Amino acid sequence: MISINNLTVAYGGFTLLDNINFHISDNDKIGLVGKNGAGKSTILKLICGLQSPTSGIIACPSGVKIGYLPQIMEHHKGRSVIDEAMTAFADIFALEDEMNAISQELASREDYESAEYHKLIVRMTDLNDRLAYVHSDNPRVTAERTLIGLGFKYEELERPTESFSQGWNMRIELAKILLSKPDVLLLDEPTNHLDIESIEWLEGYLKEYKGSMVLISHDRKFLDNVTNRTVEIMLGHIHDYRVPYSKYVELRKERIAQQQAAYENQQRMIEKTEEFIEKFRYKPTKSNQVQSRVKQLEKLERIEVEIEDKSALSVKFPPAPRSGDIAYKAVDLSLGYGSKVVFSGAEIEVRRGEKVALVGRNGEGKTTLMRAIMGELEPMKGSSTVGYNVNIGYYAQNQEDILDKNDTVFETLDRIAVGDIRTKLRDILGAFLFKGEDIDKKVAVLSGGERARLAMAKLMLKPYNLLALDEPTNHMDIRSKDILKQALKSYDGTLIVVSHDRDFLDGLVDKLYEFRDGRVKEHLGGIPEFLEKRRIETLNELERHYQKEESESQASKVQQQRKEESRQEYEAKKFISKEERKIRNRISQLEKGIDEIEKKMKEIESVLASPGPEDDVMELTRSYLEYKRELDYKMEEWESLSESLD
Repeated sequence: MISINNLTVAYGGFTLLDNINFHISDNDKIGLVGKNGAGKSTILKLICGLQSPTSGIIACPSGVKIGYLPQIMEHHKGRSVIDEAMTAFADIFALEDEMNAISQELASREDYESAEYHKLIVRMTDLNDRLAYVHSDNPRVTAERTLIGLGFKYEELERPTESFSQGWNMRIELAKILLSKPDVLLLDEPTNHLDIESIEWLEGYLKEYKGSMVLISHDRKFLDNVTNRTVEIMLGHIHDYRVPYSKYVELRKERIAQQQAAYENQQRMIEKTEEFIEKFRYKPTKSNQVQSRVKQLEKLERIEVEIEDKSALSVKFPPAPRSGDIAYKAVDLSLGYGSKVVFSGAEIEVRRGEKVALVGRNGEGKTTLMRAIMGELEPMKGSSTVGYNVNIGYYAQNQEDILDKNDTVFETLDRIAVGDIRTKLRDILGAFLFKGEDIDKKVAVLSGGERARLAMAKLMLKPYNLLALDEPTNHMDIRSKDILKQALKSYDGTLIVVSHDRDFLDGLVDKLYEFRDGRVKEHLGGIPEFLEKRRIETLNELERHYQKEESESQASKVQQQRKEESRQEYEAKKFISKEERKIRNRISQLEKGIDEIEKKMKEIESVLASPGPEDDVMELTRSYLEYKRELDYKMEEWESLSESLD
C-alpha cells in the first residue's frame, strides 16, 4: 500500500535516518520501536506529508485515506464534544447532500433521454452504492459509543470541548480519526492520556480494525495485543520483524548476539590485516600484497553494534528507614477545590511496605489525593493522616516541567545533593541512562522521557520510606520503564503510584484503589484481577445505558403520540380494514409490475450481451434505463407500503 524507498533524513552533519526501506501492506499492524530520539515520530510525519526527506521517496497510491494522531495537536473550540466528533462524518454528510440535490433535480427534469439526465442517474447510483458501503450504523450512535469507550460519560457529550483538558481533547481527536475509518492509521503514543479502561477499549477496537496501522507506543501489552509486526529504528537503520513486540525482543537478542559475534570476527580480521600491513609495509617483495590488504580495509563495510548498558538494569533506591505500621490513612475523606467535591467518603489504609496503585478516569481525584498526602490540600471532611516517621519522596505529574531548564543534567542533582551521595551523582545519572556528554545537556533540550528520568533520579538522593509517584512513566520508553519497575519491585519501603500503564503495574502492586463517580473503592489483588472485574462491569453498564437511552428516547415519542393516537383511535378502527385492503391490493399490483419489468430488463440484457447488426444499442440502452428508473420507483413504493403493514 505505502512504500518507503531509500529514505534519508539528515540535519546538518547528523543523519537521523540512513537510506531506509520498508513497505506497509494491507492489514499490517506495525509497532514502530526504538530509543527516544531515534526518529519514530519523524517517520509518521514523513508518511503523512508533514515533513520532507533529505532524499528518497514515499509512494502512496492516490485515494488512500490516512488518519494521523500526533503527540501534540491543536484542538478545536466552539462545539460540544459530540458535535466535534460528528465532524468525522463530514464526507458522508456531503455525499447525502449531493444525493438529495440530484434527487430534487431529477424530479424537476423531463429530458429523460438527454446525456445530462443519464449522467445524473449514473452519479446517483454511484452515490447510493458508496453510502450503502459506509452506512453500517447510525453515525451519532457510533460516535457516542466511541466517545464513551474512550472514557467520556454520556452526560459529558454535550459539554463544550474547551471545558476539557488537553488530554481529554486528545481523546476527541482520536475518536474523530477512528470514526472517519481511514485506510491507514498512524498513531503516535495514543495511550498517553488514556486511563486503563479506555486503553483496553482502544485495544479491542484496533484488534478488529480492518485497515493498516503504524503505531508508536511505550506500552508493551498494548503493542503485543494490537500489532503483528515490529519495525525497529536503531543507529539510523531499520530492522523489520514480522512478529509482535515480545517476540521481537527475543529475536532481537538473537540478532544482537549474531551481530556481536560478526563484529568480533571482523575486528580480529582487521587486527590481523593491520598486523600484516605493518609487518611487510617496507618489503618490496610484499608490496602488492600490502596494497591489496590496504584496499581491502578501505572497502570494508564496518559492522556497528549497539552496546547495551547492562549496569543500568541494577539501579536501586536507597534502603528505606523504618516507619510506623500505618504509612497513610484516610477516614471518611472528602476532597475538592472551592465548593466542588471531587470525591467523598473515602476509606483508605496503606500499611508499611505495601505497594498500592491509584487507578481510574482522569479528573476523578487521584492527583487530588496525592496533594492531600503531601499536605498541599486540606480535607473538606474527614481526616487524611501520614503515619509515624514517614518521609515522603514525591514525583508530581508535572515534575519534569518544574525542573530548572537553565541547569544541566548534572547541576540538577548537584544543587540538592549533600554528603557522601555527591560522589555517586555520575553513577546515579548513568543508572538512569545519562552517559558521557548527556550529563552536560541543558534541561531545556531534554525530551519528555529524559526529563521524567532525571526527575526520578532526584528521588535517589535521599532515603525515603514512602514513594508517592504520580504518572512516573509518562513519556518514558520501554527500557526506562523496565529499569524503574525493577527498582521499585526491590524497594523495601511503601509505594503509592498513580499509573494507567498495565504492564508497569502488573507484578508491582498488590492492592488498588479505584476512583470512580466521586467514590473510592478498594480492590485487593493485582491489576489482571481488577481489569477482568471492571471489564464485566463496564460491559453491563454500557448495555444498561443504551437500553435506558433507547427506552427514554422512545418514551418521549410515545408520550407525544399517545394523545394523537387516542384522538384518532376511534376513526382508525372504522377505516383500518378498508385501508388495509387498499394497501394489499396496491402491493399485489406492484409485485406484478416489478416481475414484468425485471423480465423485460433481462431480455434487453441478453440482447446487449451479444447485439446483432440490426439491434439499435442506443435505443436498447435508453429503454433499459427507463425500465430501471421505473423499477426503482415501484420498489420504493412497495417497500414503503410493506413497512406500513408491519
